[in-house]
Amino acid sequence: MERAPGLSPEAAEETVGEVIFGNANGAGEENRNVARMAWLLAGLPVSVPATTVNRLCGSSLDVAIGASRQIALGETDVVLAGGVESMSRAPWVLPKTERPFPMQNLELANSTLGWRLINERMPAEWTVSLGEATAQLRERYGITRERQDEFAAASHEKAAAAWEQGFYDDLTVPVPEVDLGWDETIRAGVTTEKLSGLKTVFRAQDGTVTAGNASPMNDGASAVWLGSEAGGQKLGLAPQARIAGWGAAANDGPGHRRQGRLCDDEPLRQGRQAQDRA
Repeated sequence: MERAPGLSPEAAEETVGEVIFGNANGAGEENRNVARMAWLLAGLPVSVPATTVNRLCGSSLDVAIGASRQIALGETDVVLAGGVESMSRAPWVLPKTERPFPMQNLELANSTLGWRLINERMPAEWTVSLGEATAQLRERYGITRERQDEFAAASHEKAAAAWEQGFYDDLTVPVPEVDLGWDETIRAGVTTEKLSGLKTVFRAQDGTVTAGNASPMNDGASAVWLGSEAGGQKLGLAPQARIAGWGAAANDGPGHRRQGRLCDDEPLRQGRQAQDRA
């Protein structure tokens, strides 16, 4: 709200048509429509509707697509779109039993990341961990450990340089009572050689995924204003980018083979269609 000079909390009721946030985990206190909770906890008008979307890692991209559709259809001129995750607040979960007072031991499920409380009808190969899924993709495309470590080292280097040069200074908001200047998992000065010495964490024998080249488990949130030309004027903001098109695609995973062949070309097909629609 503070970044939109043309919008006051009082005017939000008439200006903002929808609040949409992505949230993939949704196991802790954010489990009851975190978009609505965030809006209300900020002291903003209760009359503005909000919804939360879960398409796992693509949740916030799906939010941008849905918000763009609303604007394109003329339903509203302004949507607050974003995403939020909290790994540190994800609870341990105790599933319900089929009968009361069971005699056997019960197992807690860690809801921090990945599959848990899995439907027994789901084949095991469909519910592998993210690390195992990465290992299978590496095998399919022949990606070496060296390439992964090189990419990771370059990513750390670029991220550290961006923070040091002030690129994110006007794009971030500090968390109150938290002494954290930038993303805490960035390792300035890390090299491919250092990363190559780390142990793999998902496969002991032929694994390549390590704590150095995998995505970290973080807490974080981000938001962006999406709007029509009229919406930008209401917010007092100049356009920074234009959403010209979109598409959604599904790939085959372990145990999924469509008519004996891979469907790896589906994202490319959807991408071409999105370009054509733009």
